Amino acid sequence: MFQHVSTLPRHAFSARDAARAADVWRHFQDLAVEASTASGWPPVRYRQEGTAFVVRSMLVQHHLEALYGEPLEGATWVSRMRRGMLCTREVRVRSARGPVATGRQEWVHCSASMAPARGPASLLEAFPVHAGPPEDEGPSLPVVAVAAPPHPPHRFTFRAWWTWMDPLDHANHPAYVDFCDEALSVAMRAAGLSPLALVPVAEEVTYRSGVVADDEVCVETLALGTTEAGAAVFGHRILVGERLCATATTVRRCLGEHRAAPLLDAVQRASERAR
Repeated sequence: MFQHVSTLPRHAFSARDAARAADVWRHFQDLAVEASTASGWPPVRYRQEGTAFVVRSMLVQHHLEALYGEPLEGATWVSRMRRGMLCTREVRVRSARGPVATGRQEWVHCSASMAPARGPASLLEAFPVHAGPPEDEGPSLPVVAVAAPPHPPHRFTFRAWWTWMDPLDHANHPAYVDFCDEALSVAMRAAGLSPLALVPVAEEVTYRSGVVADDEVCVETLALGTTEAGAAVFGHRILVGERLCATATTVRRCLGEHRAAPLLDAVQRASERAR
């Protein structure tokens, strides 16, 4: 198990000084990279040996919104390794106030051509499987308790910037959470809601194909319903033309609001206006 204490950078925070969901994901990625480096595999070694790990899917549950300047205690470990190429990594972040976020990452080891491949022995030996704390329950995605009425998808489109590309020359995996939250924010603004009020509860993303620079990206969003706790649940598809790049589920609420209706209605009305 790798443990590290750090703070989130200033640019991770919104105008109300709350960390955005995607920046929590970036913090998780930094913890994974630091853990890999501590095990003898810094980013430069992957590049030199023509190998890489890419995220296949990721599930995150948010317990508290991180505050600027507060120390965050991070812990991460590999909980499962399959066929020498499929790696499950657990990530936990907490502050003095309590748990902040809980995550589970599914990584795929790839060759230089980005094809799935078994990792070399030296790499597999560097990441032994760890059981984790016995009391650890891991993240969970709240389920829909009350389904929303069916409606056409709300479509949000944009062109991917060259300056968004990561060291593997595609949009880094946390950016997809930004894509989904931006789509929700656009719908909220059109409905007279403040996008600053968007609070992350949980999200899960499964990746299928990479978004690269200059792609014309479309985020399709459906209001799926409400959780028992009153949060809104949305389903997203991220597309480039007919190519499906990712699917996502986001669970969100409005700050100070215990009903999902305003968020659900915002997306439903936005989809109707676009017809």
